[in-house]
Amino acid sequence: MNKIKLLSLAFAAIALNTYNAQSQSLGSILKKVKSATETKTTTTQPANQQTNQPTATATTSTAVKPSTLEIGTGIKQALEAGISKGADQLSMKDGFLGNMAVKILFPPEAQKVEKALRSVGLGSLADNVVTSLNRAAEDAAKEAKPIFVSAIKQMTITDATNILLGSENSATEYFKKATTSQLMEKFKPVVTSSLSKVGAAKYWGDATNQYNKLPLVKPVTTDLTGYVTQKAVEGMFIQVAQEEAAIRNNLGGRTTSVLQKVFGYADQKK
Repeated sequence: MNKIKLLSLAFAAIALNTYNAQSQSLGSILKKVKSATETKTTTTQPANQQTNQPTATATTSTAVKPSTLEIGTGIKQALEAGISKGADQLSMKDGFLGNMAVKILFPPEAQKVEKALRSVGLGSLADNVVTSLNRAAEDAAKEAKPIFVSAIKQMTITDATNILLGSENSATEYFKKATTSQLMEKFKPVVTSSLSKVGAAKYWGDATNQYNKLPLVKPVTTDLTGYVTQKAVEGMFIQVAQEEAAIRNNLGGRTTSVLQKVFGYADQKK
């Protein structure tokens, strides 16, 4: 019985020693593998970083220059949308009257008329004059869109490039040269008709007659049609300038790939 116990203890001791030896051997192997892996990672990391750096630089590279066709297309798209919107706004009721940037007031030489009328309790007559002048301009503005669209269609590649890379008001200056005479020609008969329709001629006649009756005043004679026509055209170009600024600065308005490419290129050239 004692011999059996001694043999069992001997076998157990041998097994334990074998297990410990294997565990130590396995532990050594794992340490070596771990050490080799960490060394490899440390060695290869700078190479990966070096590889990634050129990629990041490429992402921030300058935009590709658009073709002349893309420049022409982009400028015409942007201007037709913006200018058409501006003309539509001015041709609506209160398009002139409700917009202080373009609202037509008494002619400079007749502002003393307005002041005198208001001072003697005829302010409503003065208001009627101002309202009627602006209504005439709003009617005339309806004639503007086809004139502007025609000027855009006739724009050359050189014109488009000069507008894109020119000053902040290059488009406005282009339209002034290309459309002023046509706008004056188209606006004048509309203003004449509208002034009569809205009673402006009567209001103006009443206002100047009342003023001219005042003692010691110099009679006022104004070409009302010419004045309103000129102010209406000037108002159109004020609106055009506002739309041009919006086109150049409103990133959200670049709704097509051509617009994004063309104006993105222009932004980098500023």
